Amino acid sequence: MARHAASNNQRRALLRVGLTVAAAGAAAIGAGGAAAQAAPVLPLGAPLASGQSADDLLVPAGVEHALPGALAPVKSLQLDPLANSGVDPLDNAVGTQIADFKPVSTAMVTDPVTRGGALQDLPLVGQATALLPG
Repeated sequence: MARHAASNNQRRALLRVGLTVAAAGAAAIGAGGAAAQAAPVLPLGAPLASGQSADDLLVPAGVEHALPGALAPVKSLQLDPLANSGVDPLDNAVGTQIADFKPVSTAMVTDPVTRGGALQDLPLVGQATALLPG
C-alpha cells in the first residue's frame, strides 16, 4: 500500500502515541531535574549544622513560602468551565420518590460543580483542601 493511501486513523493513532511518549519523557526529565536540585548531598553520618533539622534538608529553601501562593488559585478555580450555561453536560441530576418517603436525588453531589463551584466547594474534598496551605 502506498504511503499516501494509508488511512487517516493510523496516522492519527501514531501521532497520538508519539505525542504521549514525548510528553511523558518531558515530564520525567523535569521531575528528575527537580529531584536532583532539591536534595543536597551530605556524607553518611555527617553532623548537621547548629539549628538545622533533617527536615531542612528535604525541603528546598523558599518552598514553604511559594507553596501557599501556588495552591490558593488551584483551590478556588472553577472546575466546570460550562457551569451555569445551557450546554453543561454535567447538569444532569436524577431524582426519585417512592410513596411518602423523602425524595432522593443526585443533585446534592452534582450541584456544587454545575453551579460553578471550586475544589474547596465540593462536599468531602472541600474539607480536605483546608489542610493544604494557601
